[in-house]
Amino acid sequence: MDFQKLDAALATALNDVQNPEERSLEVFIHTEPILDSAAIAVLENLGISDITSGKDIFTATVSLNTISHLSEEPWVKYLKRSQQLRLLNRRIDTGKLGV
Repeated sequence: MDFQKLDAALATALNDVQNPEERSLEVFIHTEPILDSAAIAVLENLGISDITSGKDIFTATVSLNTISHLSEEPWVKYLKRSQQLRLLNRRIDTGKLGV
């Protein structure tokens, strides 16, 4: 596995994986903008559709083994963990804004 292609959040998440074959990690796959037919086939096998020339970021839910494989591909620039964002639940006191 080429850890230089993984962001810190993804590298950390790999430590928590119980089954290396289970598709449990949501990632952004950053690729070269022009892909050959072999690269397109790999992405399609991951369930990614709408692969067009010039598009270079794809989202997929993958296994640890798939991440290992993708990180070794020369057409993959890097892999980034996709995390669900949470809104901060903070109250703003509008009486102090002077409006």
